[in-house]
Amino acid sequence: SVKHQVNVIDVDNYVYQYSIIEGGVLSEQLELEKVSYEYKLVPKPDGGGIIKATRKYYTKGDAQLTQDFLKANQDISAAFVKAIEDYLLANPHYN
Repeated sequence: SVKHQVNVIDVDNYVYQYSIIEGGVLSEQLELEKVSYEYKLVPKPDGGGIIKATRKYYTKGDAQLTQDFLKANQDISAAFVKAIEDYLLANPHYN
């Protein structure tokens, strides 16, 4: 299980930010204190938009994360954003 904390929901600027503060990846990587994620929808002038995803790792002390770990998590995040994009394209009238 994962415990998360919602940090920001900014409807006007299309920003959603949350942090994992317990469980999940924190259980697997003991040197992590928390991981924060931010998703921002940036409108394009010709319609549609771009999702900008930012992930910040907060380590305990001077701990360092491996490149393999960072790459694996980048791939997971990209798959998550792609799933959202696919759903929204298939359901243009959602929300």
